Amino acid sequence: MLRRSVDSRDAQTRQMQDAVSNVEKHFGELCQVFAGYVRKKARLRDKADLLVNEINAYASTETPNLKHGLKNFAEEFAKLQDYRQAEVERLEAKVVEPLKTYGTIVKMKREDLKATLTAKNREAKQLTQLERTRQRNPSDRHIISQAETELQRATMDATRTSRHLEETIDNFEKQKIKDIKIFRSSLYPPDYSTRLDIVRANSKSPLQRSLSAKCISGTAQIPTSRIRKDQQDDDEEDDDELEVTEEENYFI
Repeated sequence: MLRRSVDSRDAQTRQMQDAVSNVEKHFGELCQVFAGYVRKKARLRDKADLLVNEINAYASTETPNLKHGLKNFAEEFAKLQDYRQAEVERLEAKVVEPLKTYGTIVKMKREDLKATLTAKNREAKQLTQLERTRQRNPSDRHIISQAETELQRATMDATRTSRHLEETIDNFEKQKIKDIKIFRSSLYPPDYSTRLDIVRANSKSPLQRSLSAKCISGTAQIPTSRIRKDQQDDDEEDDDELEVTEEENYFI
C-alpha cells in the first residue's frame, strides 16, 4: 500500500516537471521571438521617420500644389508611426516583459520540485529500510518501531511538500492561461482597426490628388529601374538583419 502511494506521487511529480519544462522551453522561445518582432517594428518605425523627413525635404522643392499634397501625406504618415510607436511600447510592456518574468517563475517552481523530490526520495529510502528491517529482524519490535516512526515522519513530510507543490503548480497553470490571454489581447488595442481606418482615409486622398495631377504633366514620374533597385536594397538589408548569430536569452 505504501509502495503504491510512493509510486503514485512519483508519477505526479514527473507530470509536474514536464509541465514546468514545457513552459520553460516554449515561453523562452516566445520571449526571444517577440523581442525580435518588437525590434523589427522599432526599426520599421525609424525607417518611416526617415521617409517622412525625406518627403518633407522633397516637398519644399516642389510647386505649391504638389508641396501641399506631399506635406499632408507626410503629416498623416507620421501619425501612423505614432501608432506604430505605441504598438512597440505596448508589446514591450505587456508581452515581452511579462514573458521575461517566467524565467524567475520557472526557477522558483524548480526549487519547489526539488524540495518535493528530496522529500519523496527520503520517504522511499525509509520505506526500503523498513522492509529490510522486517526481513532481517522480524522479531525485534524496537528496531521495527523506530523504522516505522522514521517512515511516518518522511511520509508526512512528502505529503506536505506534495500538497504544496500541487497548489503552486495549479496557480502556475492558472497564471499561465491568464497571461496568454493578456498576450493575445495586447497585440492590438480594442480600437486599432477604427484608428487605422481613420489614418488611411485621411492620408490617401490629398497625396493621390496632388500626385495624379503632377504625374499627368509628366514631371513626377519615378523610373521603374530605381524602384526595383530600392526594393532590392531593402530586401538585402532585411536578409542581413535576419542573419543573427545569437539571440538574447531572457531565461538566463
